[in-house]
Amino acid sequence: MVKQKTIKSEITLEGVGLHTGQNVKMTFKPASVNNGFTFVRVDLEGQPVIEADANYVVTTQRGTNLEKLGVKIQTSEHVLAALVGCDLDNVIIELNASEPPIMDGSAKYFVEAIEKAGVVEQEADRSVYVVKEVISFTDEATGSEITVIPADDYQVTAMVDFGTKVLGTQNATMKSISEFKDEIADCRTFSFLHELEGLLEHGLIKGGDLNNAIVYVDKEISPETMERLKVAFGKDSISVKPNGILDNLTLHYPNEAARHKLLDVVGDLALIGTRIKGKVIANKPGHFVNTMFAKKMSKIIKNEQKNHVPVYDLHKEPLMDVTKIQSMLPHRYPFILVDKILEMSDSHVVGLKNVTMNEQFFVGHFPGAPVMPGVLIIEAMAQTGGILILSTVPDPENYLTYFMKIDNVKFKHKVLPGDTLIFKLELLSPIRRGICHMQASAYANGKLVTEAELMAQIVKKN
Repeated sequence: MVKQKTIKSEITLEGVGLHTGQNVKMTFKPASVNNGFTFVRVDLEGQPVIEADANYVVTTQRGTNLEKLGVKIQTSEHVLAALVGCDLDNVIIELNASEPPIMDGSAKYFVEAIEKAGVVEQEADRSVYVVKEVISFTDEATGSEITVIPADDYQVTAMVDFGTKVLGTQNATMKSISEFKDEIADCRTFSFLHELEGLLEHGLIKGGDLNNAIVYVDKEISPETMERLKVAFGKDSISVKPNGILDNLTLHYPNEAARHKLLDVVGDLALIGTRIKGKVIANKPGHFVNTMFAKKMSKIIKNEQKNHVPVYDLHKEPLMDVTKIQSMLPHRYPFILVDKILEMSDSHVVGLKNVTMNEQFFVGHFPGAPVMPGVLIIEAMAQTGGILILSTVPDPENYLTYFMKIDNVKFKHKVLPGDTLIFKLELLSPIRRGICHMQASAYANGKLVTEAELMAQIVKKN
């Protein structure tokens, strides 16, 4: 198994946002296992966190834009591509504005910063989704299509056709993520002149200049347009090179446009949240089709993970027995609903309960046809999660745990006397200010019986 990785130390870059034109400071920081990639808006009250999750994509016009609870992150794809391209799993990206700095329009400077900060292995194994069958998504409106097929490594091929004389059909391939740094990272974003005029009219690309975006001239430039471009780019003069791009830039590769599209695919597919082992074939990729494919993959992976029942050695000495559990939790018979803690890390906990006919609730809950009440399964999962959150303080006996929210509860199968319940709870976000947000699952008889999202807070006793 490959271990998860983060950076050794934090590192800061400064620049300007491509579309907002705002000066922005961005800091990469090490993150704990299973954190994934998370953006933090340090310029806003409470420093809200936005996970790099396809379900938070709101728009894909000229970039992949995320939004969670009204908090936005714009043009996320180049930063995410650099993190994946450097083979990282867990990084916190702090921003004092909504958009990362565009730098030179590629991922080059982000990769260089990450290499300077260093990479370190972590204790937990990396989760990888192995592609076993062909999965695809097609945008019927544009004909764009992304397909993933089984392969021995994460590979990406991008095929683009812009239908213009200045930039026609191009292909680019990355056979391994190890090629990203040298073959893909320095490929810059680009635009066609006709698009550029529209963007300028709508007040976008305020931070653009001839050093961070390749401009392909696909139409004759009128004197009026030339003057507007000079003003927009702050240049005294602008001309068109023989290869059809505006001056001050030299292409790094003849197929730099296709390579940049591949870079975008890598960044957008980071929003799946899980590494994939398979070959991605992107035909005419764009942020919309990329992120729709990421959402589809994310859903497929989550469904498979939900239906995958973890296996634990129930005869192995537990991490905590009921006596140790009671030293942390204030609950007592008949309301202590966890018998053992089997596993625990900084981000997850696994507990067990043996359901017997002697349970108090069977006396009055469907006498003659005993079924464990669903609300008590939720309570048992919450108590298991309580162990995780209380383990973060030195004196857990001085704290109480209270529910804040219960979401997306599903009861899938009955729990009967004689069943052994296994509870697995995983953090959905880092514990902050004593608040714990968890995905909870309960298993019995080789099946997922109950699932829910739980949020709780520990409060010190008066």
